[in-house]
Amino acid sequence: MAEGIPWHRLIDAVQLPLAARVVMEREREYTSTYRSIPLPLTMPAAAPAHAVFFPYPAQGHVAAALHLAKLLHARAGIRVTFVHSERNRRRVIRSRGAAALAGAPGFRFAAVPDGLPLDDDDTPPDVVALLFSIGACVPHFKKILDEAAASGAPATCVVSDIHHVLLAAREIGLPAVVFWTASACGLMASLQCKELIARGIVPLKDAEQLSNGYLDSTVVDWVPGMPADMRLRDFVSFIRTADPDDAVLAFAVSSMECFRTTTSAVILNTFDELEGEVIAALSRIFPPIYTVGPLPQLAAVAASHVDTPGLSASLWPEDGGCLEWLRSRSNRPRSVLYVNFGSIVYLTSQQLVELAWGLADSGHDFLWVIRDDQAKVAGGDPIEMLPTEFGETIKGRGYVTSWCPQEAVLRHEAIGAFLTHCGWNSMLESISNGVPMLCYPMGADQQTNCRYACTEWRIGVEIGDNIEREEVARIAREVMGEEKGEKMSQRAMEWKERATIAVAPGGTSWINLERLVNEVFSPRKSV
Repeated sequence: MAEGIPWHRLIDAVQLPLAARVVMEREREYTSTYRSIPLPLTMPAAAPAHAVFFPYPAQGHVAAALHLAKLLHARAGIRVTFVHSERNRRRVIRSRGAAALAGAPGFRFAAVPDGLPLDDDDTPPDVVALLFSIGACVPHFKKILDEAAASGAPATCVVSDIHHVLLAAREIGLPAVVFWTASACGLMASLQCKELIARGIVPLKDAEQLSNGYLDSTVVDWVPGMPADMRLRDFVSFIRTADPDDAVLAFAVSSMECFRTTTSAVILNTFDELEGEVIAALSRIFPPIYTVGPLPQLAAVAASHVDTPGLSASLWPEDGGCLEWLRSRSNRPRSVLYVNFGSIVYLTSQQLVELAWGLADSGHDFLWVIRDDQAKVAGGDPIEMLPTEFGETIKGRGYVTSWCPQEAVLRHEAIGAFLTHCGWNSMLESISNGVPMLCYPMGADQQTNCRYACTEWRIGVEIGDNIEREEVARIAREVMGEEKGEKMSQRAMEWKERATIAVAPGGTSWINLERLVNEVFSPRKSV
């Protein structure tokens, strides 16, 4: 069976070596240019706090960064400029209308040209194109900072997970704050890329090592704060390359070096009890770390008095009809399996068919998100690809849509489990709502997140490398109703309670938010 297409491999194989060399050369230029610039430790004392956010221009990064920006603005009155790439600005307007970028007093949106096509195509660009676009954004980003200074409201810090942007902030003399939107374990795993290269483990010797058991048999037992039985397959997917000039791997290594040496603080969307050991290990590597997750739940508690409905970051129109469908099942708690592979992952047409029949054969109701742009990779309308008899088989117990308000879906009492790609926003939302998971990781930090969900937190079950209908049906029945699933649901509810305690007044994330405001975003405090 054909395997899924990891997002970081949607690259023309012929062009990759040249593209990689160009990206790597740009990384060296940035590093050599900024290495000698002293690190600013304090913000301008006379200016009111003004944080300029510029997240990596992908849905999960943008959504998490907007949660944090709104929380800081609502809770502490911090002025915010939130920067989109031009392509994403246009996508937000198409999905939610111009009002979504209207802002509010003290909270404004801006956009920078990124060199990507300005058509009406919502298909995410391939990663090499995105890497080039990020570098092209920096001069325009600096112009936004200059304009803020000229207006009398100068920026007092820059918040980003793009190392080009953080280096530019350092050049200007502003504190550069990392908001790492993935998991703490994903950050530690990403830090190991350089060491894996130094030890000769990466790049792989050849492509056969991707499928001959090498990833499973290679144990990596030397990473601080992580289990001693971590396998190579549990690390970020950037290491799954035999190309010594791999552009994505080079970008990851450069990013980690920048985060480690250039930044003034690191913010994590997690909570201490969930990832305590790895957070403690990261604290010995990075500057001050602030764990303030889960952000949606913390915002609901800490900024409940402020209503900012117009500030939205969804890059796709959301279907509210799925919530009506779930409400019709409110009398059957935990009866619906929710399926969503996030904003970037693609499945092949064969995988879509196998997944469809697996869901049908599970016997459970399901809510399934299939993005419109999936059709471009699968070769047509995903719904039309499914056999005609599939619709008859699931009649009355399946709801298929192109995008949905995921936080509201996972909060709904009818949801019993989540089949997910293991993106961190999705996983944290599932944990925060006590929903166990069926895990099918496909790229970036998703393999690491899957390992922790299934082995450390014991609230997930991994689906094999290929999507096969029999396995999908079996695991869905196991997680949704059998004894193992009942125990997983109980543990998931325990993690929900811990997350609730973390964001409550006096909880670890609540306290860390107060520290973050006072120590990082206050212009009169040292960072």
